[in-house]
Amino acid sequence: MLKRAVDLFVSLVLNIALLPVYMVVSIWIIADDFGSPFFVQQRIGKNGVPFGLLKFRTMRKNAESLGQLTVGMRDPRITRSGFFIRKYKLDELPQLINVFIGDMSLVGPRPEVERYTKLYTEEQRRVLLVKPGITDYASIEYVRENELLAASLNPEETYVNEIMPAKLELNKKYISEQSFGTDMKIIWRTIQAILS
Repeated sequence: MLKRAVDLFVSLVLNIALLPVYMVVSIWIIADDFGSPFFVQQRIGKNGVPFGLLKFRTMRKNAESLGQLTVGMRDPRITRSGFFIRKYKLDELPQLINVFIGDMSLVGPRPEVERYTKLYTEEQRRVLLVKPGITDYASIEYVRENELLAASLNPEETYVNEIMPAKLELNKKYISEQSFGTDMKIIWRTIQAILS
């Protein structure tokens, strides 16, 4: 109950405070690559229920048809505005709307697309018992995930066989340590990771 109250209050305050940023970024995306400034991707939430995760669009229209993994900042599908927006993690801001409406929490395992959750073992599926979040231990540890994938000869294989299992172990660590104090620690470490 406390976690939801904090999520609701913080997301409400931040969404209102960031309205000018939302407007500027939206206009920039539209001017750079005509189309919706938002990208909605179906992810798997708590108890395996799908929901639409919101992001600012940083790729050209219909780019997802060419693959769901982003292989670094040199990915040719990324727009000019998208390069800057991704670099400073501005594309993640609309997920505060997901938090406000209750699809997500500020802190929790990052939600995956169904294509990858289908590969989870029974043990790994434990991460679906909690509400997904904007940030967690795995988000901090793999803040440069796109660069790792860009350096791989087979990004899909690297993600599925190396990165995803490691992230799921960190997700399980979060679940076992879950508390208000842990959430505050992760939020602070996330801010530090972005600023660095």
